[in-house]
Amino acid sequence: MQDHSVQDAASQGLRKMPNQRRSIERVEKMLGCAIQLIAENGSDAMRMSELAKLAGVSIGSLYQYFPDKSAIIQTLAERYNAQGKDCIKAGLAHVRTVDELCAAFGALVDEYYALFLAEPVMRDIWSGTQADKVLREIELANSRDNGADLAHVLARLQPDAGEDELGASAFLVMHLGEATMRLAISVDQCEGEKIVGVYKRMAETELRRIVHG
Repeated sequence: MQDHSVQDAASQGLRKMPNQRRSIERVEKMLGCAIQLIAENGSDAMRMSELAKLAGVSIGSLYQYFPDKSAIIQTLAERYNAQGKDCIKAGLAHVRTVDELCAAFGALVDEYYALFLAEPVMRDIWSGTQADKVLREIELANSRDNGADLAHVLARLQPDAGEDELGASAFLVMHLGEATMRLAISVDQCEGEKIVGVYKRMAETELRRIVHG
């Protein structure tokens, strides 16, 4: 996955975008310390004063860029989404057959699930998505974007398919993938792996249906 910094991607969470190298590095340090605190105790336990102290900045400097804790979590969510989008684009870029599509899509699902297992901050953020309106909107927009990328591949494999059907199916496949991950990380890993496996089979069935008409 490519690295996304506050310099190359605007964020809903940031109050203002840092422009100078020093301010960019300061914000990156704030986010890095936030990741550390969330990994240790969860986002609910994180306090802005604690974050400022760990990052070595004044509370005023922290609030200059992040108006509240939710803004930090939103920024991290958008960053993870951007990384995921890069992976999807790369994984689907060279697909030319339905078999290649299903293999590439399955590999992307496995990689995504592995990231959730390895990254406690991702688990924390996505576990709380349904309780946060802004995070729900971010997830929905991300599913639409990723669905558009998948629909583009499907259109290449099946030019005769209707644009509306392709868009709806691709959007649903991607959004169900997000919901699947949220469910999989809420249970033990053994059950989570089974859930992810079922989703992969369901998604493959739909992708093959579209391509084969």
